[in-house]
Amino acid sequence: MPAAESDLHAPEWFRSVVFYELSIRSFYDSNGDGIGDLPGVLAKLDYLTDLGVGAIWLLPFYRSPWNDDGYDISNHYEVDPRFGTIDDLDRLIEAAHGRGLRVIGDLVTNHVSDQHPWFQAAREDRASPYRSWFLWSDTGTEFSRARRIFPDFERSNWTWDAVAGQFFFHRFFSSQPDLNYDTPAVHDEMFRVARFWLGHGLDGFRCDAAPYLYKREGTTCQSLPETHQFFRDLRALLNAEFPGAILVSEANQSVPETVQYFDGGHEFQEVLHFPVMPNFYLALAESNPRRVLDVVRATLPAVPPDCAWAYFLRNHDELSLEQVSADERALFFRYFPLPDAARVHNGVKRRLAPLLGGDDGSVLLLTALALALPGSPFLYYGDEIGMGDRIDLPDRDAVRTPMQWDDSPSAGFSTAAPADLTRPLVTDPAFGPAARNVADQEARTHSLLGRTRTLLRVRAAHASVFGAHRFEAVDLGTTPSLGFWRPGGEYRILCLYNFATQPTEGEVPLPAEIWASPVELLRGGISSTVANHRFRYRLGPREFSWTLFLNRAPPPAA
Repeated sequence: MPAAESDLHAPEWFRSVVFYELSIRSFYDSNGDGIGDLPGVLAKLDYLTDLGVGAIWLLPFYRSPWNDDGYDISNHYEVDPRFGTIDDLDRLIEAAHGRGLRVIGDLVTNHVSDQHPWFQAAREDRASPYRSWFLWSDTGTEFSRARRIFPDFERSNWTWDAVAGQFFFHRFFSSQPDLNYDTPAVHDEMFRVARFWLGHGLDGFRCDAAPYLYKREGTTCQSLPETHQFFRDLRALLNAEFPGAILVSEANQSVPETVQYFDGGHEFQEVLHFPVMPNFYLALAESNPRRVLDVVRATLPAVPPDCAWAYFLRNHDELSLEQVSADERALFFRYFPLPDAARVHNGVKRRLAPLLGGDDGSVLLLTALALALPGSPFLYYGDEIGMGDRIDLPDRDAVRTPMQWDDSPSAGFSTAAPADLTRPLVTDPAFGPAARNVADQEARTHSLLGRTRTLLRVRAAHASVFGAHRFEAVDLGTTPSLGFWRPGGEYRILCLYNFATQPTEGEVPLPAEIWASPVELLRGGISSTVANHRFRYRLGPREFSWTLFLNRAPPPAA
């Protein structure tokens, strides 16, 4: 079950919960206009608590022209009227807290919409105080080493503005001019934005595009020391004024760059683990889970005591393949053959279930692994039912379609006609509302939803173990299995995973302090025996198990 309300202000609450990422626009429409809204999320809180998550991550809800799904903000202090009002947000947060759920939002610090009053004032008047809030050039040749984030759509990071009479810099779409963090007023304004929404009860932020704030000629303009200092200052603000609020870093960088965002516990409490994410899929491709184990073992020591890695399989963006080699990328596409329409921005715009061929066993295997690794798991809305996608939609809208609540014409998402929905429904007969929906799967214990719910509830019951740093790999030789211990106080949990499409078996030597018979928390297809202080197991194809062992000394004989 979710964390109790008494734990809402525990300083390290984020380590014990499962986060659920949802798009307000696509989750549930409460008023029949075809657009998901804040009252709609409120109406579905019981579903989320029953699922077993402990925190909700709301994608951007600020006023926006929606050229980039709300990441192009035109007013930082207003809720977009299509979603409701600030009062609606307040009611949602209050109700979530009443159920023991935390709520975090997106803090978009790198850029704004070109329709934002700040940018409009800057482009229209060179003497405007807002002119220095953005980066301008007469040539558009500066910062040539800065990579283009959206190479499929943008030929340059500079765009000519006829009104301004200069080029302006942008790392993302040309409708999203970057802010200039060499201007102190920009810092002050972003701190004001953070205070405003934390004051409305948010429990923290996932910080979008964290590496790119500062630009320096001759560098890649990412992960610069000044950028880290900004987030250290933001973290200090949260610590002083909103204790218990967290920052989650989105930094899709190499391992050495990614771990810097912890900064010894002075910067982000959580860092999304982009380096390990593609290795979940490559491990399936090769039946070689050591890919995951090697990355986890290499990166776990970098985590400060009061921080955590954030693990995810999918999110609202493309499945990024930037952090793997060309050979690994080729392996990915050999194992997961995809049409060209499914590729975007050096990644893949497919949801979890379609990418894995509709194999619920593989979905559960990877989900159970993400849930058991030391850190905080993040689930993406709809993946718990194996929801599909629409690769015919532009950019990443493919994975942002309406939630499939039932098999009615508009999937229970809205009373509006399907043609009037904010985005079209999934039409693939294997993954659309008729085949994959909440109402159907709630009625079946062994459905993907039912089994995912069991996973989350077992993890929540042992959150102090799964949320801790303690992790001991088990040497299973050359088998296609992955094994590790999650040691606790009075007990420890053995997690085993078979990445092969054939059954596998093996044995694990038990620590000397274990004395009682094992308790199977998740059977997952396992058969096992204990003999000579060794745990012998047999796992079916793509099966897994979590087994609890008491590790205290037995009581003295009477």
